[in-house]
Amino acid sequence: MSNIVIGIEGLVGAGKTSICRELIKTLPNTILLNGGNLYRAIVYAMMQNGKQLDQLKKEGKNLDIKKMMDLFKIQIKIENNETIIYINGKKAEEEKLQSKEASLAVSTIGGSANNKNLFIFAQQLIDNLKKDYNVIVSARSVMKIYPKCNYHFFIIADLDERVKRKCKQYNNKEEEKEVRENIVKRDILQEKAGFYEYDKKTIEIDVTKCKTVIESTNLVLEKIKLPEMV
Repeated sequence: MSNIVIGIEGLVGAGKTSICRELIKTLPNTILLNGGNLYRAIVYAMMQNGKQLDQLKKEGKNLDIKKMMDLFKIQIKIENNETIIYINGKKAEEEKLQSKEASLAVSTIGGSANNKNLFIFAQQLIDNLKKDYNVIVSARSVMKIYPKCNYHFFIIADLDERVKRKCKQYNNKEEEKEVRENIVKRDILQEKAGFYEYDKKTIEIDVTKCKTVIESTNLVLEKIKLPEMV
């Protein structure tokens, strides 16, 4: 049977990464390609090496993201059915990649930088992974990266719920007001960059009323049919 590719996108703080991780526990022979963390790692590495956000933003289309990935020796490995990012031989810390600063930087740069070569790399990577696994791709612009997705889901939730979930993710170390302002700012940046656009394949999943990740994941699972289930 042929393996499938499932694209997952969503609003900031809607819980798409948690859903992805629950899906790989549920769907057989499935791995998660976390494209969001790859992009975060590239931007994080640039900023750690002295690049200022304003400077990166000004470079615009002259900023080849794939070239930066190679420059900072950023690699992808599969561990426990999930892609793990390494920067110059060291495993990237999830907490740093998911930090408020890294998140805002990605939202600011993602829509203006030159992503063409990174997308080509991602397409080839997904094709190779699909030979052996069902692949869940969590990233922005999934349908531009991989138009052959069998399913494309866009996860939404209302703002109050997203603020609550982000505060929990940050272990309540951030003030709720600041978290809300950051989400609103990122929403504006991502919409302006075209990251919130729907494709004809897109299935919207509203998880506002879901009390657990399992409930949210079940809403996605209801829409998926694996080849062996048909």
